Amino acid sequence: MNSPTVNIIWFKRDLRVHDHAPLAYASARGPVVPLYVIEPEYWQLPDASRRHWQFIHDCIVDVQAELASRGAALICRTGRVVEVLEDLRQKFGSVALWSHEETGNDWTFSRDRQVLAWCKAQGIAWHQTPSNGVIRGLKNRDGWSALRDKRIAEPVIPDPKYIMPAADVRLDTLPSKDHPMFGAAVGSVQSGGRLEGLRVRDSFLKERATKYMMTISKPGVSARHCSRLSAHIAYGTLSVREIEQATKARMAELVAAPDLASKQLRKNLSAFLSRLAWRCHFVQKLEQQPNIEFRCMHSAFEGMREPHFRQDFFDAWATGHTGYPLIDAAMRSLHANGWITFRMRAMLVSFASYHLWLDWRRTAPHLAQLFTDYEPGIHFSQFQMQSGVTGINTLRIYNPIKQSMDHDPEGKFIRRYVPELRDVSDQWIHEPWRFPEPPPLYPKPVVDHDMAIKAARDQIAACRKTPDFRDNAQHVRQKLGSRAKSPQRKPKVMKDKSQLSFDL
Repeated sequence: MNSPTVNIIWFKRDLRVHDHAPLAYASARGPVVPLYVIEPEYWQLPDASRRHWQFIHDCIVDVQAELASRGAALICRTGRVVEVLEDLRQKFGSVALWSHEETGNDWTFSRDRQVLAWCKAQGIAWHQTPSNGVIRGLKNRDGWSALRDKRIAEPVIPDPKYIMPAADVRLDTLPSKDHPMFGAAVGSVQSGGRLEGLRVRDSFLKERATKYMMTISKPGVSARHCSRLSAHIAYGTLSVREIEQATKARMAELVAAPDLASKQLRKNLSAFLSRLAWRCHFVQKLEQQPNIEFRCMHSAFEGMREPHFRQDFFDAWATGHTGYPLIDAAMRSLHANGWITFRMRAMLVSFASYHLWLDWRRTAPHLAQLFTDYEPGIHFSQFQMQSGVTGINTLRIYNPIKQSMDHDPEGKFIRRYVPELRDVSDQWIHEPWRFPEPPPLYPKPVVDHDMAIKAARDQIAACRKTPDFRDNAQHVRQKLGSRAKSPQRKPKVMKDKSQLSFDL
């Protein structure tokens, strides 16, 4: 009598049991091997770091407990995925592979192609199910939003109550959080795992979101009032569908509440929902055009910055010693905590790309290592947007002095992370180089703001004047651009044109 097919469930960036289609479908068919593969080659990449692993480690421990309560075990193996899968095939004979579709970096894309080739060579079925709101095989963005919303509105898939494990599978020891395979030591790391994700989600929906929009751009207090779900989404402890449906359910509860606070909370949650949709929008870009990890969306910008790279500028930016207080505080905070709010992220990229004229391909890996919530689709799309190389987005150049005055007016965030400026008064905290006696331990600005921005604008303008720029931009827009329509607004009379490009 032939042995039954063993279903291998390959966990990737979907470290949960609830709303997990591959797990639900495979476990209904017979014995399973839930599998997580630790790939040493991946952890040598310039965009990988121990910070990511420490969050993932928490997630794996939670999945192990969830599966154990249902009769199964998560098998963790270290090595190349194809070799691990081949070892399991030889052990069981007949196997099938199940996983979510993954939109990762070029390395994981290449690895998946190797797995596909192995499956075809061995006659093994690889069942891949959609992940969140990303649509595989989409040619352009027409109709994407409706497809995404329909998928997110589908019922959440319940977790199986019992999972039949395949017999006699070797259990390897899970590497520690501090194993040298995962790179150098890092600062603090947000706690991972599904239980923590649910706690963070519920606290946001119930109370923390009350000041979401009010504080979203503030570099310090935003850590409390933003959702802090980005890392949980990136590694799949919760699905976007779960989060969006829970948010809408909470908003429905608030409709019946007559008080102003409930109305304000509902408004903030609505703004959060739009950002969940935008998240899927940006990951979709990488799904449709994987080479945006390496190539400018608009080819006219290729070669614009690469020859002008300066290591001293990069080092000053990467370590938080540029002489611009908010830039340095944001970078040092990121080193310490692994998270800063979106505006500060955009400002760091803008400063590196325009003021320091550093190519985005040199700066993107550094921030990827620091972000606990590193998501390749969002990361490379946003780096290109904030560097002005998409050809379809408005040029956004952040004035680090104005941003500092607007979002940290008393310098509390700056003094917390730049101790060299603790004794500088509020009057000079944003521009300490103007103080009659500049602090001796803090560097002078690495570049002059006005001169650097003028040079950047001239370079961008020259690229936009190249032949076929408009035609190529239209091609980018058709393939990757949003189809959202901007609301009709009356034009504003701007009294001070000098600020047009400085405030997002």
